[in-house]
Amino acid sequence: MKKVGAFLVVLLSLLIISNSNAADPIKIGAVYSLSGPAAAIGTPTKLVTQMVVEKINKEGGINGRPIELVLGDTESDPTKAVMVVKKFINVDKVAAIIGPDRTDLGMAVKKLIEDAGIPTFMTVGGDPVIMGGGPLGTYKWVFKSPQRSSTAVEKLYGYLKKANLKKIALITASDGFGKDGKGWLEKLAPQYGLTIVADESFNPKDTDMTAQLSKISSASPDAIVCWTIGPAAAIVAKNVKQLNLKEPLFQCHGIPDPKYVELAGPGAEGSIMPSTRLMAWEQLPDTDPQKKVIKDFVNLYNDVNKIDKQFPLNTHSGYAWDAIYVVADAMKKAGTDPAKLRDAIEQTKNHVGVSGIYNLTAEDHNGLGTDSMILVKVENGKWKLVE
Repeated sequence: MKKVGAFLVVLLSLLIISNSNAADPIKIGAVYSLSGPAAAIGTPTKLVTQMVVEKINKEGGINGRPIELVLGDTESDPTKAVMVVKKFINVDKVAAIIGPDRTDLGMAVKKLIEDAGIPTFMTVGGDPVIMGGGPLGTYKWVFKSPQRSSTAVEKLYGYLKKANLKKIALITASDGFGKDGKGWLEKLAPQYGLTIVADESFNPKDTDMTAQLSKISSASPDAIVCWTIGPAAAIVAKNVKQLNLKEPLFQCHGIPDPKYVELAGPGAEGSIMPSTRLMAWEQLPDTDPQKKVIKDFVNLYNDVNKIDKQFPLNTHSGYAWDAIYVVADAMKKAGTDPAKLRDAIEQTKNHVGVSGIYNLTAEDHNGLGTDSMILVKVENGKWKLVE
């Protein structure tokens, strides 16, 4: 009897330990621009992240284990981004990282993440974080949820070609995102039969671009393509209106946002740009596989959590949702071992998200093509689905 009793005590202890381990939280680091110039993107991204984590935990977490969110603020500064990620790795011992939210910040922490071997799903727009070779290094451990800049350029160029707008003028920001976009705009133009007749740049903090736009106008382009994010895009649109330029203005995939319409005012009218389906989801056919996912997301964002009261839905809104869900689904299959988790993320197939249907490969750590994007036009202050 004593042996049986001892056996039961040991068995009970093992069960308690097992149950305790099963309930141990999984730490995920989330690094965003919660202050500084990029806070308008980082703060709502944080709120969406919290929304998603709460939803996953209510539904049972990761195989019974809750997600513990560890937040970090880059202050929109690359040096601070590095400090936050170092803390995630060395102090918090996170299983994965979501973010950062800007291309420059992503590039600042890329090597650190690669050296440490931490699966990281960024929410940046630029391509360099998932490109390799030379100064770009490797991208084994880095993924990103927004469409590649190259994908957005292809979507836009396909439209320009069909519209027979062959001569284009570029006006791009001098930061990492703008340079990345400019590179693809230049590289892909010949493939679509397009000729760049003017090429101007600006600092994202500039408050007037009329000088650059006047030079552009003298080149008589068929269309103007602007590549930037944030308030600078609205300034370009206002300046186009002030100069009474007749050439149609095209913006990039980071601009579909009610803030753009608010800041640009009448200058926003007629602007066309690539976008996620989120910005015109109600105009999608019911057969679109993303429509239900987006509807559920919008309900949580607007009606349940009321995030829209402070941050109206924009094309960035779903990026953190998609990143976290891809990582969470991979954890359910592979656990939290870094190498196994990384492999599981890379093998993601047909994941229906807010921003697209993700099919990742070893070569493509984004997994979204031009079919994941739509083109929208500002019409009477609203977003109209163009194609």
